[in-house]
Amino acid sequence: MGTASFLKEEHMIFRKAVRSFLEKEIKPHYEKWEKDGLIPRDIWYKLGGEGLLCPWLPEEYGGMGADFGYSFVLIEELERIGSSLVGVPLHNDVVVPYLWHYGNEEQKGRWLPKCATGEAVTAVAMTEPGTGSDLQAIKTTAILDGDSYVLNGSKTFISNGLHGDLFVVVCKTDPRAEPARAGISLLVVDGNSEGFIKGKKLDKVGLRSQDTLELTFEDVRVPKENLLGEAGKGFYYLMEQLQQERLIVAIAAVTAAEVTLDSTLTYVKERKAFGKPVGSFQHNQFTLVELATKGEIGRTFLHSLVERHMRGEDVVKEVSMAKWWLTDLAKETVSTCVQLHGGYGYMEEYEVARRSRDIPVSAIYAGTNEIMKTIIAKKMGL
Repeated sequence: MGTASFLKEEHMIFRKAVRSFLEKEIKPHYEKWEKDGLIPRDIWYKLGGEGLLCPWLPEEYGGMGADFGYSFVLIEELERIGSSLVGVPLHNDVVVPYLWHYGNEEQKGRWLPKCATGEAVTAVAMTEPGTGSDLQAIKTTAILDGDSYVLNGSKTFISNGLHGDLFVVVCKTDPRAEPARAGISLLVVDGNSEGFIKGKKLDKVGLRSQDTLELTFEDVRVPKENLLGEAGKGFYYLMEQLQQERLIVAIAAVTAAEVTLDSTLTYVKERKAFGKPVGSFQHNQFTLVELATKGEIGRTFLHSLVERHMRGEDVVKEVSMAKWWLTDLAKETVSTCVQLHGGYGYMEEYEVARRSRDIPVSAIYAGTNEIMKTIIAKKMGL
């Protein structure tokens, strides 16, 4: 695994502290949470107490003023434990940045300190039961009525839905706008609002302890002061922030692939067949060599993108490449590693079984890999 040039000594110190905290507070309980189907709410307060929620926020809002390198380290360390912890990077590096970039001073003062302590868990509500990748086709509306918007509609696959306190809801404040995207706005909605209905936790194939819900809005009154940025600009705000979201998915994917490969290497060196270690057979060696090589190439590319992202460069095309290629690589890695484990790869006692359930969705969320390819095609002038 190559060393990232953007990681300095302070990032290494941070990594040790994060790993120590996770080993003590999360790793021993993770399998139980997976069986129970839920990560406890109090973990958010513990993360906040350790300074692991939005460390990039300025100190006045409860952060450390840290750079994205700290987020990079935290995403890696969380993924090493398990993919169901994805809700933390979602809060830290996807949802709260919307509040930071587009919120006014009053909104920032009202929301951001709570996001740093764990008092307010955030979620973004984009996807609808009938609308996935085609964001312009959303049906959820928020119509201004006096000093508040009246919100109606439904959302699905909402990560952090159960524990969520603040929801950035993608809605149409002007349903008749042409083009449709010009009518899309972002509203920050309190999860305890009257008419805000949280459905039951969705029964997913993987990410079992990560809470994902359907949400319904029935005449929810949202103060007009909760409009994020300008009305009608929501679609453009979402597009501006997707580079970082997809980069986060790529970081987690390459980490999951490496963790799975490492555990498989240990297994094939110990497991014997026909009197020899499984890893001594040339076919298996070549298979593992190919995966390791692809992983090194992918990580080197990823590191270059993180560095460019930290410099503020537009790397949407390259990040789209990394998102699809690294999530596909992670899928290939876990599938191959299950095979190399033989029958044991299908047993819950081996981590590779869990990884094989958790990884495939990374090629779907944050924009499907097919959507990534259409973005790349456009950037190539096709």
